[in-house]
Amino acid sequence: MKYLAVISFLFLLSSCKKTDQDLSRTTQELYGNAIGTTYSIKYFSNETMDLEPKVDSLIDLFNQSMSTWVPDSKINQINDGKDSVAVGKEFKEVFDYAQEIYRKTDGYFDPTVGNLVNAYGFGADGKKEKIPQDYQIDSLLQYVGFYKLDMVPAGKEDQYFVESSHSGIYLEFNAIAKGTLVDYIARMLENHGITDYLVEVGGEVTAAGINLEKQQEWSVGIDDPTQVAGQRELVTAVKLKDKAMAGSGNYRKFKIDQESGKEYVHTVNPLTGKAVPSEVLGVNVIAENCTLADGYATAFMAMPLEKSRRLLSNLPEIEVLIMYMGTDGKLKFETTPGFNQYVKQPIL
Repeated sequence: MKYLAVISFLFLLSSCKKTDQDLSRTTQELYGNAIGTTYSIKYFSNETMDLEPKVDSLIDLFNQSMSTWVPDSKINQINDGKDSVAVGKEFKEVFDYAQEIYRKTDGYFDPTVGNLVNAYGFGADGKKEKIPQDYQIDSLLQYVGFYKLDMVPAGKEDQYFVESSHSGIYLEFNAIAKGTLVDYIARMLENHGITDYLVEVGGEVTAAGINLEKQQEWSVGIDDPTQVAGQRELVTAVKLKDKAMAGSGNYRKFKIDQESGKEYVHTVNPLTGKAVPSEVLGVNVIAENCTLADGYATAFMAMPLEKSRRLLSNLPEIEVLIMYMGTDGKLKFETTPGFNQYVKQPIL
C-alpha cells in the first residue's frame, strides 16, 4: 500500500553479489528481487559466506505465505474463501503486529482494506478501468475492519488458521510484510554471527552495528516528496545503528481519473474508503524493528495531520518525520522530539 524508496542504494533487477577481500573484514553485498520489489543487503564478516540461498529461501517463504501477487499463496487462498488454510509463524507475527498497530492507530492501519485498494486499481486484483463511485465505496466498507479477523491454533506446532466473522474480506499485508521480511533477514544474519549490516527491502531498512568501510554509523537518505518524476532529491539523511526505518508516500504511485481529472493515491483511508490526496505527502518512522516502522508509516499517511499529532504523544516507542504541504504552498516538516537525534544533516 505504499511506494517510497528511502535509501541511497543500487537497486538492481537481477540478483548479484559483490565481495571485497581487501578489508580487515570481508564486505559482502547482495541485490535482487523480493515480494514485488527489490532488495539490497550489505554486511561484514570475518569469513566469506554465501548467504544468498538463505535470503532467497526467506523471500520465497514470504511470497508463498503473504503475497497477494502470487496466485496460490496462503493469503490468496484465505481471500478466496478456502477452508482450513494453515499458515505459519511468520504469518502470525505479521498478523499480531498488525493488530497492535490497528488498535494503537484507532483503525487507520487496517490490512482488511484490500477490496478498496483493488477497486482503485492499486492492488493485485485491482480493476484499473474506472475509479469506484461513492455507492461502491460504501458497499465495500462493510468488508473493512481488522477486528473481524482472528487467528487460532491449527492443532500443529506453529500452524494457525485465520477466522473471520464476515465473509468476503480481502486481507493484504503489503503495507507491513516488507518490514517483516527485513526483520527476518536481519535475524538470519545475526544467527550467522554478523553484527554489522544494512538490510533494505523496497525502501524499508534496518541497520545494525556500523559501516566498517567508513567506520561510522549507517547513513540513509530520505526523499523529497515534492521532487519531479524521474529525478531524485533528498530532504535529509539519518544515521542509524541498531534501528529500523520505513517510509510511506503517495507522490510516486497515484493515478488521474480520465473522466473527472481528479487525482487518486494508493493509500486508502480505511475509515472513509477514500483514496484522495491529503496535506501529508510523506512519512518516515524509526522504530526498534522494521515491521513496526512499516505499519506505522502507512497509518500516518492515511490519517489527518492533526490526528497524527495527537496520537504520537502516546507512542513513545517510535520517532516520526511527517512532511506536509503548508497553507503557503511550501513543504513543511514536523518531527517527534527524538527523531532529531538521528538526523545526519539539517532538513532542507
